[in-house]
Amino acid sequence: MSKQGDINEKMRAILIDWLVDVHLKFRLQNETLFLTVNIIDRFLSAYQIPRQKLQLVGVTAMHIACKYEEIYAPEVKDYVYVTDNAYTREEILDMEGKIIAALGFNMTHTSSYRFLERYSRVHGIDERTYYLARYLIELALIEYKMIKYAPSNIACSAMYLACKIFKKEAWNNKMSRVAKYTESQVRPCAKDLCVLLQHASKTSLQAVKKKFSYEKYMEISKIQLDRH
Repeated sequence: MSKQGDINEKMRAILIDWLVDVHLKFRLQNETLFLTVNIIDRFLSAYQIPRQKLQLVGVTAMHIACKYEEIYAPEVKDYVYVTDNAYTREEILDMEGKIIAALGFNMTHTSSYRFLERYSRVHGIDERTYYLARYLIELALIEYKMIKYAPSNIACSAMYLACKIFKKEAWNNKMSRVAKYTESQVRPCAKDLCVLLQHASKTSLQAVKKKFSYEKYMEISKIQLDRH
């Protein structure tokens, strides 16, 4: 983001918050959302764009991620529709070429979501704890400062914090062996995630909180922290 002259962290957050809604609307795979954000961040680190094109970058990144992750991907006209015809089909296809070229055709990405899936099985957490950790890693997608942490660290820290909140064993030797982190190494990220969780109701960006308030996710975003 430091390379960008016309966009800032807040604009990035607004874009990703909106993309969470689009992702839900299209009923896409979980991994598609994480890959979309990764593509956006990698592209913005290499290519300067005007703020008028930021939403175009967002929907095009999702279009690319869908090609990589989905069996039945939305069509280009669907992205034109969700942007309220702000961009044409040709503009999306042109941006697709720019993004793919900037990324050197390298779409492979290991996300915090995939790490969380692995670690949750290793640690044997219950479904409710898992969904709270899922909620935390999606809150982290929107917050720019969380980019400094590796996806594996975010996944460990989210699970660690979720276990702490529900008063379960948060860390053990098995997790240290598998994840290659000590408890002291996940605490800083867990503290930052805790701040995001505490402020989730106060921010104007509510897409992730709304998503995890649904019964499908055990209404996990409705938990009262002072009761745990």
